[in-house]
Amino acid sequence: MRFEGLFRSHAGAVRGYALRRTDPDEADDVVAETFLIAWRRFDDIPANAAPWLLGVARRVLSNRRRSDRRVLSLSDRLAERERRKPSGTDDTDLRLTIEAALERLPEKEREALRLLAWEGLSTAEAATVLGCTRATLAVRMHRARRRLADVIDGQIAETDAAKRGSWRTTTRAEER
Repeated sequence: MRFEGLFRSHAGAVRGYALRRTDPDEADDVVAETFLIAWRRFDDIPANAAPWLLGVARRVLSNRRRSDRRVLSLSDRLAERERRKPSGTDDTDLRLTIEAALERLPEKEREALRLLAWEGLSTAEAATVLGCTRATLAVRMHRARRRLADVIDGQIAETDAAKRGSWRTTTRAEER
């Protein structure tokens, strides 16, 4: 009952705050996530709840922006890698390479990547799903990204070497 009163009293202000900083759909998500955090930390909310709730909303927006930047950065890196690929390969090869690389990661790291990249969860949400702290999730993501990049780079190098080797073999055989 007290939480419902808190929501009724402050949801409009939190949504207005979010709307001034993002689009309406994301603003609704920010309100939902803010009040989810408020629900979890209900005993920590001070008597004057509005500043506390706006602070939570600010951090939620900040986390979403960081997540969006990471996704864009990853997309840019993948696009750059795609541009550098030899013309004989296609998107299917890249998808298969990524899927194979994901399978080589430890399960906890693979699941962390999937929750953030594929499910679009925030760091806090993914940490909740995995039952760990955000700091633990950040370590898992760091390791996962590094291992994934190493595996993908290694597989691309192996594929390129195999293609070069088969081309050279064919060329030498033709010369004889």
